[in-house]
Amino acid sequence: MDKIHHIAVQVENLKESLAWYIQEFDVEIMYQDDTWAMLQFENMQLALVLPDQHPGHFAIESKNASEYGELKKHRDETASIYIKDPAGNSIEILELPKE
Repeated sequence: MDKIHHIAVQVENLKESLAWYIQEFDVEIMYQDDTWAMLQFENMQLALVLPDQHPGHFAIESKNASEYGELKKHRDETASIYIKDPAGNSIEILELPKE
């Protein structure tokens, strides 16, 4: 069964938003650079992304990610492709690194 890996919300100021989420909630920073950050909640991850760098989306972790097209490798060792559902929502189909 596929699972939702993370939800990505767009923020105007990454540092300010990251500080707010850390202050307000019990979360851990999993990854951070100049264009996005990944926060770990107990049950899932939340990505904070800049509008000109990444679309707002949710990511589905799939063993069959490559069936959706050519995957783009990312700095965090994942690979993915963005697709749209029939309503036009952005969905990231994500392949985690092989262990």
